[in-house]
Amino acid sequence: MTQPLSVAFNDDRTRAAFTIFHPTGNIITAELVGALRTALDPLAENPHLKLITIEGAGSDFSFGASIPEHAPEQIGWVLPEMHALIYDLLEAPAPTAAMVRGRCYGGGFELALACDFVFAEEGASFSLPEIALGVFPPAASALLPLRAGYAKATRTILTGAPVPAADWASTGLVHLAGNGSLATAVEDWFTTHLAPKSAAALRHAAAAARLGLLAHVRDVLPKLERLYLDDLMRTHDAVEGIAAFLGRRRPSWTDR
Repeated sequence: MTQPLSVAFNDDRTRAAFTIFHPTGNIITAELVGALRTALDPLAENPHLKLITIEGAGSDFSFGASIPEHAPEQIGWVLPEMHALIYDLLEAPAPTAAMVRGRCYGGGFELALACDFVFAEEGASFSLPEIALGVFPPAASALLPLRAGYAKATRTILTGAPVPAADWASTGLVHLAGNGSLATAVEDWFTTHLAPKSAAALRHAAAAARLGLLAHVRDVLPKLERLYLDDLMRTHDAVEGIAAFLGRRRPSWTDR
């Protein structure tokens, strides 16, 4: 697989399967964000669609965002595009599900959080490691408190520590599947719970279920985006954290 995104449909086009790809852990690049937005747009024209799934190629969902694209000279346009994708997912014309194997970190976790359902193998892990780079995850800061509770979200955002899928399952965020059985588990779930339903009913029910979350994100995420771009990225430590990562060295924090 060489393209950042592949899209496949089942025979009756009731399910669209997106697979993201990058040779380095399916990192979320601006190219991938654009491809996802472009692929989502025409799905509204399919009246029979009942599920959109997103998974990573290979053994991991995603290592997170492209760090080089988060350098000061690029982040001003990269971050708003990522947030536009979050809005697109929250307004998708059918239920959405992230299918997680292995690591689901940073921007990859944000992508999953924008889906209605998160299915994960027992061996999967989730984290928001941005704090180690001197920054924070804006979309996750808007989504995770409502999806999994403020206490769990705060620990995850402030520590950056990986959290096993089973811990997220206890919050209701994640539906667990046995290692190696994710595709079968999602297909069985789809066949049982969504395939027999009206696509029109599912489309409107998904919009209804997301309404409060979408209103919250539309209110909060622009403020978080400005906090990130206008305040955080003017600090020494945010710039230093990115530079240190790219230079493969330990950051030198000044606390400013």
